[in-house]
Amino acid sequence: MRDLNYQLKKLCRQCREGSYATQSNREWVLSLMANQLHELGYRKMTPQSLKPKHIEALVKLWFGQDLSVGTIKNRMAVIRWWAHKVNKQNVVARSNEHYGIPDRRFVTDESKARSVTREQLEQVRDEHVRMSLELQQAFGLRREEAMKFQPSFADRGDHLVLKASWTKGGRERTIPVRTEAQRDVLNRARRLAGFGSLIPSNRNYVHQMRVYEGNTCRAGLSKMHGLRHAYAQNRYEELTGWKAPAAGGPDTRSLTPEQRETDRKARLLISQEFGHEREQITAVYLGR
Repeated sequence: MRDLNYQLKKLCRQCREGSYATQSNREWVLSLMANQLHELGYRKMTPQSLKPKHIEALVKLWFGQDLSVGTIKNRMAVIRWWAHKVNKQNVVARSNEHYGIPDRRFVTDESKARSVTREQLEQVRDEHVRMSLELQQAFGLRREEAMKFQPSFADRGDHLVLKASWTKGGRERTIPVRTEAQRDVLNRARRLAGFGSLIPSNRNYVHQMRVYEGNTCRAGLSKMHGLRHAYAQNRYEELTGWKAPAAGGPDTRSLTPEQRETDRKARLLISQEFGHEREQITAVYLGR
């Protein structure tokens, strides 16, 4: 293990802040940054040697990888955590605008929906990653939820129960099981995981995250959060009878009063199934 990777891991173990999921994700992101800095030619670094040029190089790389604004902002938060812990806060600009990172858009006018075909799934070598992708597509799960998913606990017949420890924000929630296709995915997930999760017993969350990233990259798959967008749009059409604005359907302003009430109820339900407290967040997935 390189010095920077080891020392950042040690820093994470010494400063255990936030939930277990937050700590695991922070450690994974820092390890990724250490590897990327090494590949960019910055060798023999320590946590204390962080400089503005390193941050600029990482941000440029991430833009080149076509990462979402949200992902880049989350990584910037991890960099600021790193800088704070080694008393080098001043090397990071206070505003993300300094790096050309725009504000998140909470209303979309274009669909970010993605799907994975059977042929694409067959290119994913790791069977646990493959099953996590199927769960993301079938139930609109976040990546972390689909990795930590324990079918023996979650599957309650006509609905799923997601543990708070699996979810963003630590909120337990339920998702209906509505179709035979969803039931088929769950049955196969049960056979694979047994009484465990979709993280094999010989791996931890951080390790499995690396396996997931490597397998999807080699299979030519990216922006898999788009599976969640596709689920939301399909669910909206099922509940309302028309396509979501982001999928080519009518915008909210053109709906009749009765249709607007149907739209409102559908968005509330989708928001609850997605683990959000605000109906407004559905605009990210559905448009307005």
